[in-house]
Amino acid sequence: MPTSTQTLSEQTVQDAFHSYLRSSLTHAKMERLLDADVLSSAEGDLMITGPALSLYFAALRCTTNPPSVPLPRNPKSSAGDRPMELSYENCPPTFISFLRVWSMNVPAIQSLAPEHQHDLARLICGLPAIQNPVHRNISRIAAELRAVALEISQRRSFQDRFASALQTALDAGNSSHKRASFVPPPVYEPTSPSISYKPDRGSLSLQSHHLEPPSPSSTTPSPTILAPGLSPSIEFIRETLYAALGDVLEEHPSLRGLLSSDPCRAYFASVSLAILFVSTEAIDQTTKSIIGVLGTPLTLDECPRELQPLMAELMSIGEIAGNIVEEDNSSLMDALQRGEEVTGENETRLERVKKILIVGVGYESRNDIGNGTRTRKTSVQGRAVGFANRIGELALRMMSLPAFRQRQDSVFKVLAGIGG
Repeated sequence: MPTSTQTLSEQTVQDAFHSYLRSSLTHAKMERLLDADVLSSAEGDLMITGPALSLYFAALRCTTNPPSVPLPRNPKSSAGDRPMELSYENCPPTFISFLRVWSMNVPAIQSLAPEHQHDLARLICGLPAIQNPVHRNISRIAAELRAVALEISQRRSFQDRFASALQTALDAGNSSHKRASFVPPPVYEPTSPSISYKPDRGSLSLQSHHLEPPSPSSTTPSPTILAPGLSPSIEFIRETLYAALGDVLEEHPSLRGLLSSDPCRAYFASVSLAILFVSTEAIDQTTKSIIGVLGTPLTLDECPRELQPLMAELMSIGEIAGNIVEEDNSSLMDALQRGEEVTGENETRLERVKKILIVGVGYESRNDIGNGTRTRKTSVQGRAVGFANRIGELALRMMSLPAFRQRQDSVFKVLAGIGG
């Protein structure tokens, strides 16, 4: 199948991906990996599962080396037009990192026995593997595909068309009359910031006068256990996370540039990093509590039952991060004892996690386009990607709550003021 050396338009790639998304969700429904209730509710991490399944099925269809993606035929194309493939030669720069991570996993996916390929699909869908023992590679592959999917889920072009893909899968087979309830998050249109705010070292309080109450238009209805009222506990967690944004922006100045070039991604990265910051700096693991902006604790037992999974995951992330820091320090001491030179270029695993949250999962091999090599040990990268996924998935779950959506526009304005 030929590939064009002329760079494809982003629209062409987006159209092809959503064709894959519709067929992948439909296939997963037929294989009982996803049921109609999950597809119609669009709750949980379906925004990640759907794109990850598309990447998985595309890998199974791939027949080229180096791997390339066969593009569905455009309905407007003539019968004589030859089918095309997405490759490194014609991929838009925006999607190169996605293609890179996918292509590095294609050989590993295709080399799996059918039963292990099925287990991989189950892991992508959040289901347990059937085979025992579980193949050593499928957890890593699932993590990397979900990491790319997590980034795709933040693109507005994906969000605007996700509901139609869900509905296509629901309508397949005429087995139900359910309707997809997914509603895209509010649109943020960057404007010239009217605020000039320079944070002192420390937290950025979003309870300041810089934040106006959210307008009715900034609130997007969403079917959730917390609608329509606002739980004081989720408000407490939200304000604690948002108060950490000043520390996040101070530690990661690269976010300032991202605020102007890709504000939606900047917001997602900022919230993800705030989750990591709060989980390590504002969690008391002994009392199982979050310490709020004013020093007020919120214990897990005090949290409403429907919010306890979110809070428990936040605490778990903090515990894992603490273990990673200990492992990084131990590795550093071992290297020094062996007489190895340790410089600022030696990246710790936690630093790698933070970079994945900001730049994306494909950052580590940006200079190795198409050669299929990995620049770091697979096991180390796999653990970093897996942990970054947990943080990002928690951020996605929190950002889907009305309490976060209602404040999103205000937070954008504050971040834009800091970035300016």
